[in-house]
Amino acid sequence: MQIVTLTTDSGLQDFYVAAMKGAVLKNIPAATIIDVSHSVKPFDVAEAAFQLHCCFRDFPDGTIHIVGVDSEPNFNTKVPSLPTIMFYKNQYFISNDNGFFGAFLDDDVPEALYRFSAVASFPEMLSFTAKNCFIQLAAKIIAKTAIESFAEPVFTYKKAFSQKPIIEQYLIQGTVIHIDTFGNIITNVKKSDFERFGEGTPFVIYYLHKNYHIDQISTYYNDVSSGERLAIFNSNNLLEIAINRGANGSTGGAAKLFGVRVGEIIRIEFTPAGSRADIHSLF
Repeated sequence: MQIVTLTTDSGLQDFYVAAMKGAVLKNIPAATIIDVSHSVKPFDVAEAAFQLHCCFRDFPDGTIHIVGVDSEPNFNTKVPSLPTIMFYKNQYFISNDNGFFGAFLDDDVPEALYRFSAVASFPEMLSFTAKNCFIQLAAKIIAKTAIESFAEPVFTYKKAFSQKPIIEQYLIQGTVIHIDTFGNIITNVKKSDFERFGEGTPFVIYYLHKNYHIDQISTYYNDVSSGERLAIFNSNNLLEIAINRGANGSTGGAAKLFGVRVGEIIRIEFTPAGSRADIHSLF
């Protein structure tokens, strides 16, 4: 079974996704097609990287991930953005080199990277590139054609702007990076960032300029009663603020209730042992 995933900013109201799936089945008849998301904001490669990074480890070795976000080649920049194949964690990722790889990898590095510079010689690949080019590249990989025979190895890729938490002596300042279907507020604060302050250190999580706060981490959503807010490290070990069963059609979850949007600041203030301040002085 050959799995091919699709991540695009095409939405579902038009024919684009159907056209891509048809092209996959025409070129790779035995493919099993998995939709990661087609609701990425237009041209937002950082969101595409987030969506795919959250789930790629759940796929078996050899999976091919096609990313159709800002996929058209761009020859008008100092370093052209061209179709690129990345081999990482025994899986293949095909995207335009537009910042996606930098956002996806963060501080990690790929096992191999190949640039398909020959795209300029195929005018039909220059539009709807995710369908007319990326799927062709995927078919070559599945046919076990040596990648070096049609793409050249490279060692650099474009970075994308991605905010990282600011970590100070007794403070983590993070950012809301995603609001999911349930209205859960997902931040860029990792569990490892939090744990560096030591187990049992009192803390308060503030959001919306200290209008709201939480002072404990839940293990799972039902740790609190329905309708109560909580903080949790999700399955990707990112700090998430939620309302248990809050997305019931009337409240729209934590993001809608609290008025939190992507890009807003989350502050976590710690009170270490031996400090003159105690947890109550933070309120």
